[in-house]
Amino acid sequence: MSFDLEQIRQLMTELENSSLRELHVKDGEFDLLLSKNENTAPAVIAAPAQAASAPVAEAVVDNTPVADANTKEIVAPLVGTVYLQPKPESPMFKSVGDQVKIGETVAIIEAMKLMTEIKSDVAGTIVEVLVENEQVVDYDKPLYRVSV
Repeated sequence: MSFDLEQIRQLMTELENSSLRELHVKDGEFDLLLSKNENTAPAVIAAPAQAASAPVAEAVVDNTPVADANTKEIVAPLVGTVYLQPKPESPMFKSVGDQVKIGETVAIIEAMKLMTEIKSDVAGTIVEVLVENEQVVDYDKPLYRVSV
């Protein structure tokens, strides 16, 4: 897959006019990241490398904390923008130290202009909030860590 400059400009315009915060396209050596978030690196386009004499190893760092046996994670059931509070002026659904019950709403994910309430499938105490409000999340991305 390869994009020309005009297609990339069109993607940038569409991202700017949408509610999405980030768009990441990767195919082989082609890698494009467009983001409206303030704390991200600038968009990078990696061009295919010329014939290399030796394979190149790529290190991947996973910053996701490791769960222990006494904790469970509440994960995103879909891709979209996560909201950790019902309205901008409202308090967060859950914070560290809060109790959570099965079936209780802990977040909202917006995908394609649809708001989906995310309900807890575990009961216990929130020990870690793993995402930021209005962050774009992938399917199965951990949102909260709960001590059961």
